Amino acid sequence: MQFLKKLSFLLAKFTALFIIVLALITFYKPELFTWVKGDTQVFIISIIMLSMGMTLGKKDYQVLAQRPLDILIGTIVQYTVMPFVAIAIAKSFDLSPALTLGLVLVGSCPGGVASNIMTFLCKGDVAFSVGMTTVSTLLAPVMTPLLLNYLVGQSVEMNGWAMFKFMLLVTVLPVAVGSILNISLHRKQWFQDIKALMPGVAVINFAFIVGGVVAIYGDYFLQSGLMILLCIVVHNLIGYALGYSSGKLFGMSLAKKKTISLEVGVQNAGLATGLSMKFFPTIPESAVVCAVACVWHSVAGTVYANFLLWVDKYRKSPSQKELAEEIS
Repeated sequence: MQFLKKLSFLLAKFTALFIIVLALITFYKPELFTWVKGDTQVFIISIIMLSMGMTLGKKDYQVLAQRPLDILIGTIVQYTVMPFVAIAIAKSFDLSPALTLGLVLVGSCPGGVASNIMTFLCKGDVAFSVGMTTVSTLLAPVMTPLLLNYLVGQSVEMNGWAMFKFMLLVTVLPVAVGSILNISLHRKQWFQDIKALMPGVAVINFAFIVGGVVAIYGDYFLQSGLMILLCIVVHNLIGYALGYSSGKLFGMSLAKKKTISLEVGVQNAGLATGLSMKFFPTIPESAVVCAVACVWHSVAGTVYANFLLWVDKYRKSPSQKELAEEIS
């Protein structure tokens, strides 16, 4: 069990590297992950959301009750900045309807567990991060279809009601089940052992989703890969900047500003990938955008979290002048 726990920790720590390596292998051996589709894919997404739910306990819900204003501000920023910046970038770069759909889909999805881990790494407000992720996930079945329909509904045919029901099934239900299990069984050692393995399980399943996209739609990345990556990078960086600025605008502490920056910038691109493959199978470029976002958000988010930590340490370290005064 100790070996599995350590393996889970390493997978969570090196998520981006694991996903990149698996994606490269799949690109040359697509038959490895052609099975990631249909009901299998739905099950994989549900496992990822279940692992998130298993991190939520009574204290997390108490945070929601004690700090409703912070979480309300964060959630509003998340569901306005990312989708509307996505459509602005799509128009600025004159993207095709397919690529626009993928970028807006990423922007319209909630935050994920990755942002909670990154907040912990940069010494942000973890309770605030978990609260934002929880609320944005619970709102996702309503907000994601509404935003998609409003922003790209004129150019892409979609069934908002079907997406709403699907998202209830694969997001809210698994999160609720995982949370109930955590609240009921958190004192049991065997449950704590299983819980410790869930980050690794989530990463593996996350990689399966990306592998499935590469296996089925990998050739599309070669056609417009540079443009896809450029738009995702710009979208992500603007999300970090506007998230941090919004925290500053509302007078939040440094820890909260770092948290809202990561929560806004890092989306649940794995969920976006699954939604794209489920509801837009005839628009493969959309799923490719979401899969690339999975990898980029993991890499950039970790780098950004470490940058925030470095800046924090630099601010707290004594200046040369202060050291000279102290010596004298």
